[in-house]
Amino acid sequence: MDLMLPAPQDPHPAPQVAVVVIGYDDASHVADAVRSALRQGPAVGEVIAVDDCSTDGSAELLERLAEHDARLRVVRRSENSGGCGTPRNTGIDAVTLPYVMFLDSDDVLPTGAVDALLRAAVAADAQVASGLCVRRELPSGREQPWQPTLYAAPAVLARPADRPRLVDDTLCVNKLYRTSFLREHNIRFPEGRFLYEDFVFTARVLAAAPRVALVPDRVYTWNVRRSADRLSLSLDRDGIDNWHARTRACAQAHEILLSAGQKVLARAARVKFLDHELRMYLRELHLRSPEYRRAWWEHTRAFLGHYEAADWEPNPAAPGRLIGRVVMACPEPAELPRLRELAARPARLLPPYARAFDGTPIWSAALPQVSLAPLLTRPASGLPVAVDAELLVRMRTSRLRLRLHELYGRVAEAGPLAVTVEWRFRPTGRTARRVTIPFVPTGADLWTAETPVDLTALGAGVWDLWLTLHFKDGTSREATAHARRDSPQLRRRALPDPHHLLLLAHPYATHSGALALRVATGPLGAARVAKGRLQRILR
Repeated sequence: MDLMLPAPQDPHPAPQVAVVVIGYDDASHVADAVRSALRQGPAVGEVIAVDDCSTDGSAELLERLAEHDARLRVVRRSENSGGCGTPRNTGIDAVTLPYVMFLDSDDVLPTGAVDALLRAAVAADAQVASGLCVRRELPSGREQPWQPTLYAAPAVLARPADRPRLVDDTLCVNKLYRTSFLREHNIRFPEGRFLYEDFVFTARVLAAAPRVALVPDRVYTWNVRRSADRLSLSLDRDGIDNWHARTRACAQAHEILLSAGQKVLARAARVKFLDHELRMYLRELHLRSPEYRRAWWEHTRAFLGHYEAADWEPNPAAPGRLIGRVVMACPEPAELPRLRELAARPARLLPPYARAFDGTPIWSAALPQVSLAPLLTRPASGLPVAVDAELLVRMRTSRLRLRLHELYGRVAEAGPLAVTVEWRFRPTGRTARRVTIPFVPTGADLWTAETPVDLTALGAGVWDLWLTLHFKDGTSREATAHARRDSPQLRRRALPDPHHLLLLAHPYATHSGALALRVATGPLGAARVAKGRLQRILR
């Protein structure tokens, strides 16, 4: 039998990929971004750094870097564009290689990212290759994968409509594009100050029906610096103009897909808005002024008014659909605390659980037109169950008390059996303690569970409470617990501690209403807490 030897590897492969790095007044980070692109290896033949008329010396820094690597080319714009689209278009025009990808000045490419994407694109003869992006919160270093289910396994799609959830990944930076594909279809970013320009660009890419290769490799690290003096355009959500910009980008993306005959993707884009944008902004709505809330509510109702009946149909019990229907049913902001809980991830639908005269589940007596009947057929593992939690901080042994609520008979039908309690360290997601305890029926519509909590063993930091509910029918449901705002336990307490002399424990409600715990240990930890509180008061 003849043995086929593998073809020898070319020690000097031809460069295939251009990386376009854009930046404005980001001298403290842009060098790291550029170096991460240059370190990708010989596949990267050019790194095009487009400086959007910086005033902090960024362009000069890039020029000095270019003196040490001929692959780096610096393009200096003479006028600031006000956004990210124009400098990326400038970069596309300057590319001379078969493939291109994009990198922002405050992010980095992980080692091997370009090779993974290029290998997939070439093997599949794909115009687009896409991989996993990871959001890294700084300075904590906490990492969270972006749309991980899309990248759970390698895949090749003959066209995007074969996997409509591609519309959920609106990022342009975790993808490799065939340069000729972008040019042939005149796919470009919106010019000037256009927030969420990648929504529109990605829609134009999908509308052109490329062959797509997906890889599970980590190909992009998105650094999120919320404590920065100047937030990125997309993260600065305090003003109502940001919401206007976001809905405008979503509307344009939908229109692009619809006009191209991509009806499946266009509908998926509208579903994505309900499940992602609507829930994200509603979780923060209670933090805004009454004027903002009224403007947000009015604009959202107008936006959702363009939805067709079929846009509401897929999975009608999904939290985003229910939230949208409540917003459309109320001319003024209403039900915000309950909506915030439903917008949480995982969703929580708090009582009361109203019914119409015929027994049909409804949102409330005031909104009988918002039916909750789809909950009657939703799997128990997907129900927006509500669990209340109280952490009783005590001198000796603190205790966590949980109360699981009935939901139109579905919880009793599944049969609550036990709950696994986890305290996860927020910066890393590490679980410090996991314990499974039984549920005890308490009346017809309530199940309770209680467990001790060793605050000293947890240690200093911020801890999130996560639950896994186990049912007798064999199903389970991951959940977070609602922090009861009427509880006197949501306050800071100082306790003597044998290991640290002093321990400060502060159970509190997160923006989405979930119970979390902040712990400070020792005199120095207590002093830092006091200093931070004083600074917030003086602001």
